[in-house]
Amino acid sequence: MAEETTDTVDEEGVKRSGKLKLILIIVAGIILAAIIGGGVAMFLMSGSDAEQVVEDAKPAKPARAIYTKIRTLEGNPYFTVVVPSKDDRTHYMQLYVEAKSRDDEVAVALTKHMPKIVSVLNQLFSRQSFDTLRTSEGKVMLQQAALVGIQGVMQEKIGKPGVEKILFTGFIMQ
Repeated sequence: MAEETTDTVDEEGVKRSGKLKLILIIVAGIILAAIIGGGVAMFLMSGSDAEQVVEDAKPAKPARAIYTKIRTLEGNPYFTVVVPSKDDRTHYMQLYVEAKSRDDEVAVALTKHMPKIVSVLNQLFSRQSFDTLRTSEGKVMLQQAALVGIQGVMQEKIGKPGVEKILFTGFIMQ
């Protein structure tokens, strides 16, 4: 029986084996690996550049929040006012108020101008209706009105509103 081989004979009579195919496959593999490696390297380099751009694009971390307790002239950390209602009964409201800012100058100004702020808030709180304040919308409206009132005092005294938010840390009605 005759054996079949993959060896071929070219025109000059030189015997070529399957080694040519093997060499071509190895060369193609090397080229493919180089292309993939280059692509991965480009991707990783551009990824780090993109991360750097994202880090540069992030806004600066906001200044820390400063909370200032609004105290009455007697030094109490709360306001107590009589609130009218439709049932002609006497109702009381007690509020603990804090002002949130991010500027030391505003915190100092809040303390310095506390009598004016307390006066504005007392007037505001005394004009409220018990029936309105029983709703969550009424409480939010009161909070916004207090913010506007305090920002008005700060604008008048230091030339900028300064206060970012008013927080009611305690809210009791009876």
